[in-house]
Amino acid sequence: MLDVAAAAGVSVATVSAFVNGTVPVSTELRGRIEQAIRSIGYKRNAIARSLKMGTTKTIGLVIADITNPFFTDVTSVIQDVLHRSGYAVMLCCTDEDPAVQDEQISLLLDRMVDGLIIAPAGDDHALERMLSGADIPIVLIDRICGGINADAVVLDNQRAVQDAINYLISLGHRRIGYISGSLDTSTGIGRLAGYKAALESAGIPISDDLIRFGNFRERDAYNAAIQLLVQSDRPSALFSANNLMVIGVMKAIRDTGLRCPDDISVSSFDDFPWADVFQPNLTTIAQPVQTIGEQAARLILGRIAHRGDQPPQRIVLSGRLMIRDSCRPVSDSLLDPERAWNGAPHPWFPRAKE
Repeated sequence: MLDVAAAAGVSVATVSAFVNGTVPVSTELRGRIEQAIRSIGYKRNAIARSLKMGTTKTIGLVIADITNPFFTDVTSVIQDVLHRSGYAVMLCCTDEDPAVQDEQISLLLDRMVDGLIIAPAGDDHALERMLSGADIPIVLIDRICGGINADAVVLDNQRAVQDAINYLISLGHRRIGYISGSLDTSTGIGRLAGYKAALESAGIPISDDLIRFGNFRERDAYNAAIQLLVQSDRPSALFSANNLMVIGVMKAIRDTGLRCPDDISVSSFDDFPWADVFQPNLTTIAQPVQTIGEQAARLILGRIAHRGDQPPQRIVLSGRLMIRDSCRPVSDSLLDPERAWNGAPHPWFPRAKE
């Protein structure tokens, strides 16, 4: 700043006011300072500024799976809102691994971020210990974590899945297979609870034989769906607890020689850009992605601007059932034994030993 001030013929205070935007600077002085900055190649030291100002104008965003369109869409919204408020985003992906989550949160805290927005990856106790000494605002998205006293923006997962299963029941389906996410997350727990609640309300017995775990992963969901589809009394419909898993489900249906929806109906949690270009178009539960991202960003900005003892907010949003072409009324043809799996090998699910 001393060099810029000397080159521009102004005081250091005037340069500081221009660089930091703290005091209006006349157009004439602004032009001289900008010319001096260009000629000298001056760049503000962000680290030094953050130490002096007590803020880095940076928010840490920790998501569970960067390949999941839901998280990428929410990230885009959060980044847009924060950018318009003068904040940058440091993005980390845990890949659903609590150990990686600990490392990344530690890294973000070392970088002195002004706040954290987190989609927790399992092991609530470990995350609680990690954040216990963090004196910065925290907002949880998509998933909640017991023991962490923080704002949260989540979906009513149980109600959303219950609506989807009720729709399948209304079409006459009684043997409905369920591909579950990990029960280490609140979303996995809530969605499975919605499946069971819908069956109970309709007086349909809950069968463990119809529940398999895909752990929010395409490959795991493929294997889980195969296990359901090769049953002698296979389900007439499948529900997938997230968008990545439904891709594995559809591949399993193809590889077992079945057709959707002629032989089996399919519905899924999470809408995504290509759900309505799949053949058939997929019936899904759409989350209000725009609202989730906006609310999370606004909560973190509000906490930064107004530190205090206000109780945490939990914003619970509703999903929307998007009815398309992948579900049809149940009929005897759905259970045609001649359309059973032909046992063809597949790289993800090798033929069982004779």
